Amino acid sequence: MYSLTDRKTIEYLCKKYDFKFKKGLGQNFLTDESVLVNVAEAADTENGGVLEIGPGFGVLTAVLAQRAKKVLAVEIDEKVMPVLSETLAGFDNIEIVNKDILKCDVKELIEEHFGDEKISVAANLPYYITTPIIMKLLEDQLPLKNIVVMVQKEVAERMCAAPGGKDYGAVTVAVNYYCEPSLICNVGRHLFVPAPNVDSAVLKLKLREKPPVEVISEKTFFSVVKASFSQRRKTLFNALKNSGNFGTAQNIENVLAAAGIDKMIRGERLSIEEFAKIANGFCRE
Repeated sequence: MYSLTDRKTIEYLCKKYDFKFKKGLGQNFLTDESVLVNVAEAADTENGGVLEIGPGFGVLTAVLAQRAKKVLAVEIDEKVMPVLSETLAGFDNIEIVNKDILKCDVKELIEEHFGDEKISVAANLPYYITTPIIMKLLEDQLPLKNIVVMVQKEVAERMCAAPGGKDYGAVTVAVNYYCEPSLICNVGRHLFVPAPNVDSAVLKLKLREKPPVEVISEKTFFSVVKASFSQRRKTLFNALKNSGNFGTAQNIENVLAAAGIDKMIRGERLSIEEFAKIANGFCRE
């Protein structure tokens, strides 16, 4: 069996299969086994099912398969498929499909391979589509326990940020609506082949049984959140007014006053509970 964290092994497989790293697909392969173990343990895959996004040469896939009952790996790059057939040949609990996770029906995929079981997701995500993938997994209301992903360090910090700081934004609120986020470990850029231009971090998103706030309309809630951060230097009142989605200026003032929120505050200082109050206020108008 290959040591897939070994740089010489990666070079050998690249040469054997005439594989070229595609920057557009964010292909950076991890070479540190301790980080892989951290991902697998955080995903809580013991005797359960796990969906892996972007297996690369199968380095994380192999570690997951040693713990999980079944691993379904979704790989977009057709050139990787023959490599995976070789590197993961010793496992009988891995299935690999050649699909684009952003374009396929993930709920249908999970039902087909895992039935009604709640599973975990594990992935080393391409930096340029990290947020779209995470939000797709959350918004599609899939039967998930955890999402454990390696992402750009700044993205992980943003998703775990507290109100009031520069890292706190719309994606922070959205992720916290669906999950309890936590930072597992940092991963230096030197631990990848090829080395990316930024450092990474392992982020765990533990799915909530229900959101931490009650909202009358999720659509209105997320619309308020998006508008509040769309012009970060503007006051909350001006950001909501400029979006054009919440009625007259007087209407906005009334809602903010009823929610007990200063109209001169900036959106980045609001908690998820305060966003819910504002959204519910607009729903009642």
